[in-house]
Amino acid sequence: MAQRRIGLIGYGDVSVVHVGAIEAIDGLELVGIADIDPTARERAAATGLPTFTSAEELIDVLGPDAVHVTTPHDQHIGPSLAALERGVHVLQEKPLAHTLAEGERLVEALAAVPARRADGGAGAPKVAICFQNRYNRGSQELRRLLASGELGAVRGAYASVVWSRTAEYYAAKPWRGRWETAGGGLLINQAIHTLDLVQWLLGPVERTEGLVSQKKFAGVVETEDTADLVLHHASGITTTFYATLTAPVARPVELEVETDNAYLEVRSGSVGGLTVRWKDGRVDTFSDRVATAGGRSYWGVSHEELIRDFYAGLDSEGPFWIGPAEAMDSLRILKEAYRSSGVGN
Repeated sequence: MAQRRIGLIGYGDVSVVHVGAIEAIDGLELVGIADIDPTARERAAATGLPTFTSAEELIDVLGPDAVHVTTPHDQHIGPSLAALERGVHVLQEKPLAHTLAEGERLVEALAAVPARRADGGAGAPKVAICFQNRYNRGSQELRRLLASGELGAVRGAYASVVWSRTAEYYAAKPWRGRWETAGGGLLINQAIHTLDLVQWLLGPVERTEGLVSQKKFAGVVETEDTADLVLHHASGITTTFYATLTAPVARPVELEVETDNAYLEVRSGSVGGLTVRWKDGRVDTFSDRVATAGGRSYWGVSHEELIRDFYAGLDSEGPFWIGPAEAMDSLRILKEAYRSSGVGN
């Protein structure tokens, strides 16, 4: 792989896994960090790298090959658009955006890139959205089995994200839990990875029914801490989906699928993977890899795998497979849940 110079936009919590992956992957060099927050820039300066107040400034001064956007939700699209306009590749954290309209701006901008660039194809900048749990071994084995036909027809699914948060968690980063800046609560910040897996594995969701509510953090945040949903897939099956931040401790994320020939259980977290309980009594297990890029266990184990794959494909034709248009799917699902509950933006 050719040597790539990388800029980091946003020096908050999740940036640690991106920095760890960049340092672990041969051929990548982190060359600078930008953040609009002076306190974050001060922490970034301790790395010895040059720091900047904006994505535009970093890109114009350093000329990186790519940037990683790890900002708060409402600050995702601006830096990504700035990079695209300058022909720079983008790897952006989830969600795609805090609103559907902002997400569509990036989808449309990326679609217009080949038309305005003379080189087109492999020369055009690529954009990846970080849904790293698609790279978990359990997720990929389930995807393979579903495609193989061995399982028979899918009858339905269940998924849950039962985690714990505190008032202090929100106070530490005031953008969390606000419609204007976060775009939602647990669905857009924590459970979006599982919503993405559900629609990627089981097919498009045509309709979302259910309710989001505040069970614990009313008066602390504007947004939801609990969601009870039924997702109606285009195939006719449904997924029962439950998520909450009210538990005393975080449980592993669960995704269970009932088929004609087996019952399949995916668990995500510090110890995760896929268990296949065949109707004939056989049991197959596929363990997830161990995280190598640092960060918290509930962030998943596959950031480095996605980042490595993104850079390995930069010289190939075509877009990265988890791009802005793909990332709109999970954003639409959760925004429909908000609309049906009469909340949100």
